[in-house]
Amino acid sequence: MAEETRTIAYFCPHCRQSVILERTVFQLAAASNELPCPCGHSALRIALTGGQVRLEVPCVFCGRAHTAACPSQDFLHRRALAFSCGASGLDCCYVGEADAVYAAVRRLEEAVDKLDAQAAQAGTFLDELVMHEVLSELRDIAQRGGVSCACGCKEWKLSVNYSSVDLICPQCGSALRIPAATQSDLADLCCKQSLQIRGKPL
Repeated sequence: MAEETRTIAYFCPHCRQSVILERTVFQLAAASNELPCPCGHSALRIALTGGQVRLEVPCVFCGRAHTAACPSQDFLHRRALAFSCGASGLDCCYVGEADAVYAAVRRLEEAVDKLDAQAAQAGTFLDELVMHEVLSELRDIAQRGGVSCACGCKEWKLSVNYSSVDLICPQCGSALRIPAATQSDLADLCCKQSLQIRGKPL
């Protein structure tokens, strides 16, 4: 029986290339890991302590390293996890099964290309048109009662970021982040009839 593996990806802020590595669950659980970019100027660091995993992730969007934490069970076995840059709202790291991670990286590459192309024209959102279409689609889903929280609450608050939208449950504080950076993000949202908030509090 093949040993379970995890695919881990991030964008190097120095060479602006995606870094995708594969590690077995045993390798990740046995010791702290440093996953360097081939350019030698950045590395993602992973440490398992007790039931938690702590990550230090280089961020291509703000240039700083972000510290994130999640349950080790999720890190080692969930199909896909995404960690975001608090400043831009864009994802900066993915962990999970290879196909899910590679698909997420392709979408993030679109956002990075767009960010580079628009660096000289700082706007309110990374892509104004995509953001407005995402907000319109969310309004349509909400009007048909399609937004709820896993805690049972049917109410929600909206927080609009540079490249994403957060749906926040006022009862339990959990949040669902909706990417709003690329046409792929919009297409994904258009396929959904309903949305359930089941994330952690912001």
